[in-house]
Amino acid sequence: AIQLVESGGGSVQAGGSLRLSCTASGTTDMRYCMAWFRRAPGKKREGVARIDKDDDVSTAVSMVGRFTISRDRSKNTVYLQIEDLKPEDTAMYYCAARLNDNYCYLWDGDMQYWGQGAQVTVSS
Repeated sequence: AIQLVESGGGSVQAGGSLRLSCTASGTTDMRYCMAWFRRAPGKKREGVARIDKDDDVSTAVSMVGRFTISRDRSKNTVYLQIEDLKPEDTAMYYCAARLNDNYCYLWDGDMQYWGQGAQVTVSS
């Protein structure tokens, strides 16, 4: 089993940028599917982006252009870079992982491990 811990959240002005981090702990080679999801109050959780064991990335259509996922294996960390933040981006952002990466899709039902979440608040 692994544990995921997010960091880097906070309050920012619209138009700003932010980079969230997700650090994994446990005895792993970090060869697995990892993803970012978000959930705003009163809204359904939605996928943001995912990265597979070969660092192939995929981003939700509505997130393309402003959201970028990446991985630093040496640090056991996955990042989510967010540019041009908008008030509607305000949400709790969650890091998630799926082990045994035979496939990697941006669907919360596939994820096996979740972080505690990092709050992102964007003011206008």
